[in-house]
Amino acid sequence: MKLALAGFGIVASALLVAPNAKADIKVGVVVSASGPGSALGQPQMRAIAALPKEIGGEKIVYVPLDDESDPTKGTQNARRLVIQDGVDILIGSSLTPVTMPMLDVAVESKTPIISLAAATAIVQPMDDRRRWAFKVVPNDDLMAGAILKHIAKSGIKTLGYIGVSDGYGEGYYKEVSRLAPTLGLTVTTHEVYARADTSVTGQALKVIGTSPEAVFIASAGTPAVLPQEALRERGYSGKIFQTHGVASEEFIKLGGANVEGAVFTGEAFTIAQDLPANDPFRQVREEFVASYEKVNGGKPNIFAAHLWDAIALFKRAVPNALKAAKPGTPEFRTALRDELERGKDVYLNNGLSTMSSTDHNGYDERSAFLIKVEGSKFRLVR
Repeated sequence: MKLALAGFGIVASALLVAPNAKADIKVGVVVSASGPGSALGQPQMRAIAALPKEIGGEKIVYVPLDDESDPTKGTQNARRLVIQDGVDILIGSSLTPVTMPMLDVAVESKTPIISLAAATAIVQPMDDRRRWAFKVVPNDDLMAGAILKHIAKSGIKTLGYIGVSDGYGEGYYKEVSRLAPTLGLTVTTHEVYARADTSVTGQALKVIGTSPEAVFIASAGTPAVLPQEALRERGYSGKIFQTHGVASEEFIKLGGANVEGAVFTGEAFTIAQDLPANDPFRQVREEFVASYEKVNGGKPNIFAAHLWDAIALFKRAVPNALKAAKPGTPEFRTALRDELERGKDVYLNNGLSTMSSTDHNGYDERSAFLIKVEGSKFRLVR
């Protein structure tokens, strides 16, 4: 294994320092366009056509690959992109479990990576491995803290928990279990299920058996419908809270009446229509939606916006990176990493981003909006 890794390093170095005659900037995009994460990855794949084709006078070449929601495939894709395609930056993946092993490829090849997944563990704690990793989705500790404060203020004392059995769900459970006692909340259960499961009846019944005043569901995309549907169909009438991973029209369409009333903290993109016309968050969303609709017809969702935001950060970093080195070189990749870290007060669909050497997510509670499913729409809770 050590020899294999050493060989990878030698080959990667040899190929990555090769001159790029055309000076094109290459962007490797790895998303979960198939498998359990397809509700996230498919919109992101469609968003590629809406991305800028030129930045700083240089042509941008996108190399998109599907990781099939599989960590092994995601790692293989990342290695192909840095070795065979010689990309200057990696974008992806859609899912936390797929992203985590991709960080090793990023640090081995010294290629910056901007993840489209949510877990805090992608960028914290800051170390040599995460020095090359950035993330556009707000950290789960930020969103968990904001929603738990709301839950506590509403007078709720007991909270059931159901989450997906991967890095996303467990990341949220870690934050919920840590913060709940400080807010006077008691977590009554820790039930989990796989994204590909077709039933969570057993988990729902166990949660109901503890008689919580409310239930917190930590899941993303359409799989987040299943627990709420199971709870409602079995007579649970308490409040149900979700995470920002549900912010897509598919969640509402699939869940129907069962997801009415769900509350979560999410990004400005989801409720931009409830913001003033001159609000910077609304203007960012309108620019993205116009670009997406021009090439795809239909409206984009928050998962597509994750990719747009990643490229927005990349776009801001490119001009200064070009002053330092030419695309296709280690020096250019390092300059991109450094410039991403210097981003300040960048309005994105996901929030107001200010990166630093210790914070590669860059958001605070100004980026966490309280949102409710009401009348089959996502509405800002005022």
